[in-house]
Amino acid sequence: MANHIISSAILLSLLLSTAVHSVSGCGQDLHLYRRQKLNITQPPTPQAPGAPAAQCTPYSYPPIQQYIKTYPTVWEIASVSQPGIDPMAAKLFQQLLPSIPTNIAIKGTPQGDFSSTTPNYPRNDPDCWWSFGNCTTPKLQGLSPDISTCPPPNTYGLTVDDGPNCSHNAYYDMLRQANFKATLFYVGSNVIDWPLEAQRGLSDGHEICAHTWSHRYMTGLTNEQAFAELYFTKKIIRDILGITVQCWRPPFGDVDDRIRFIASALGMSTILWDNDVNDFRFATLGQAAVNAKYQDLLNGATRGLYNTHGTVVLSHELNADTMNSSATYLPKIAQAFKYVTPVAVCQNNTQPYVEKTYTYPSFAEWVGGTRNKQVPEPVSKVGGNLILPVFSSNFSAHAPGASYSGMSAVKSPASQLGPNIISALIVLSFLLVIELS
Repeated sequence: MANHIISSAILLSLLLSTAVHSVSGCGQDLHLYRRQKLNITQPPTPQAPGAPAAQCTPYSYPPIQQYIKTYPTVWEIASVSQPGIDPMAAKLFQQLLPSIPTNIAIKGTPQGDFSSTTPNYPRNDPDCWWSFGNCTTPKLQGLSPDISTCPPPNTYGLTVDDGPNCSHNAYYDMLRQANFKATLFYVGSNVIDWPLEAQRGLSDGHEICAHTWSHRYMTGLTNEQAFAELYFTKKIIRDILGITVQCWRPPFGDVDDRIRFIASALGMSTILWDNDVNDFRFATLGQAAVNAKYQDLLNGATRGLYNTHGTVVLSHELNADTMNSSATYLPKIAQAFKYVTPVAVCQNNTQPYVEKTYTYPSFAEWVGGTRNKQVPEPVSKVGGNLILPVFSSNFSAHAPGASYSGMSAVKSPASQLGPNIISALIVLSFLLVIELS
């Protein structure tokens, strides 16, 4: 055991000193130590045109290797009953199951076909089903309202879904250089595929939230599947980044009170939006339609639409088109709106995660110019159990809507360190020894 710990520490220090060099989108190589495919099926983060090919080359991340089989298969609907899966997940689900509402039915399919549901669904929306009527105030007693807007006037809540994208370095570079901070909603399967890219989001000072394991319509899932989608996303973020998130966003906004209840039991507040730039439909709508959505936001700010409240805006790091659109319009947004903040800041929530060493600025601090607070580096915590005090004396209770906040901009292996040929060779040699042993 001692030898294993020492070896792991040596390997981790090597990786932290050599792993990656940030790219600016203009031809610099992203140096990755390669991995064999873990269990990648169909990554939804296509490489941005013009980005160095190495950015999206699968690589090895040793801290997670021996635990891969304890996670669901990537890009497949998560389940606690998959062979070899983390046994704690099934145990916690069985504890929660008797409490999950039984009068809220599954709606449609995981692919979003609601044709068998909507014709007979009551017009008064008893389940507060967002996909039906954009309901954000739960009707099930004990659930907190969804977060869908920024209370402070003239405030733009910057949110970016579907990361981490393997080719997001140029976009993240822009955010860092312009001192923009966002709330990033990470898909669990992307985190396990691109762990260093996920770590960069944290190191750059962004707020991290969960976006499910396989990006399905959540109301179309069984209780067990919905629990697993959230549990394993929360767990992989903790295992790779060392933080236990307290917020999530349902893919496509598809949530009802049954799903909210499960998320709340897992200690996560639901974050939606009140403006959508439709960039995820770029391929079908085209650039002009996305531009028009951004322009609507700018026009609204100009005519005083946000003088009494702010907005939370949905955007994506899905591909080059979505990231480039965001990069083009953010400087204009910063001129039209008084503040551009992560959701945590506009909600005045300074405690982002269960780990209390991480804090975001309060809104007053943000107004005063504070953008970062010193926080620890991302550190993998693979192998332990999630801190979920809801379920037993080993887990602590969580009040839905509890405060959460962001990260300071500290340098990380995934974004800041330059290439080091000698160290890289040492790492590769070390990995070869592991591979052959």
